[in-house]
Amino acid sequence: LAKDLIGKKIFTCIDDQLTAGIITETEAYRGWGDKACHANEGKRTARTEIMFHPGGVAYMYLCYGIHYLFNIVTHKEGEAAAVLVRAIEPTIGTEIMLQRRNKVKVNPALTAGPGNVSQALGLNRNHYGNSLVSDTIWLEPNPDLTFEITTSTRIGVDYAGEDALLPWRFYMKNNHFVTKK
Repeated sequence: LAKDLIGKKIFTCIDDQLTAGIITETEAYRGWGDKACHANEGKRTARTEIMFHPGGVAYMYLCYGIHYLFNIVTHKEGEAAAVLVRAIEPTIGTEIMLQRRNKVKVNPALTAGPGNVSQALGLNRNHYGNSLVSDTIWLEPNPDLTFEITTSTRIGVDYAGEDALLPWRFYMKNNHFVTKK
């Protein structure tokens, strides 16, 4: 699913402000057998509980006490798994995104990196558990877009040992709105 999300459009409508972008980068996380996943080996906490719900909801968490990160829960009830949305290419509401990020021009720094994505789209802890088929957050296909997908190891999970080397990061080849490794 992490690979299939590349090229899809993500929309948010928060405080009556519509923003959208094309998903250009994702990372997959599996609850069992993935030391980089917050729910590894079935670890259920107040933070990870939503990951055990049926897919199609938002898993939001605070990273390093600074940035909220947006993940899409992807498995069936009781089986934790999620996809982190690492980057988007802005398409709608760029002025709103610029204000939210305190930026003056549209460039990759606006929405490349998972904390930047959440901030630009207006997502935070209040969206934990929100359905991704709602009036607040939703995805749409983008059938006319053509691109190649590149695969690599995930970013920022060196603590996970050999699981850090899993090729579960996917991104749109030659797109500038991708995290620099």
